[in-house]
Amino acid sequence: MVDLILTMDAEKVVTVFNINENNIFIQDNIFVEAGLIENAAQTCSSIVAKDYFVDENNRDKEDVDVIGFISALKTLKIYGLPKVGTSITTKATLASKFITESYTLCTMNCQTFDKEQLLLEGEINLFIQQNLKALSPNKQRIDF
Repeated sequence: MVDLILTMDAEKVVTVFNINENNIFIQDNIFVEAGLIENAAQTCSSIVAKDYFVDENNRDKEDVDVIGFISALKTLKIYGLPKVGTSITTKATLASKFITESYTLCTMNCQTFDKEQLLLEGEINLFIQQNLKALSPNKQRIDF
């Protein structure tokens, strides 16, 4: 639920999302709270998940299968809900990151805007890992 990444570095990201009438989070022509949260989570995950998809030389990795989910909403305030046809901008900043060989945990601060109007602000914890169904060195699937 991100249409465009405007800027991104190792600690900050800014995205744009155009709210269309066929979005799953539309109710009575309004983008509901769960949609705002999902947009914020996907914006936040783009910083951390990027390392799973590109190597240190910024080349795409092959056979990548990553899953991620919100592990906690530490704080969350929703001030408004946008209508269909609105383009929202979400800004996220990395607060902390814990990386292991198989997963990453992070805490992100985020804000979502409709032009200058603040719609959402909060702190989200994300869990991201390579899918448990991994490919072995000879490319055969192994089920755990």
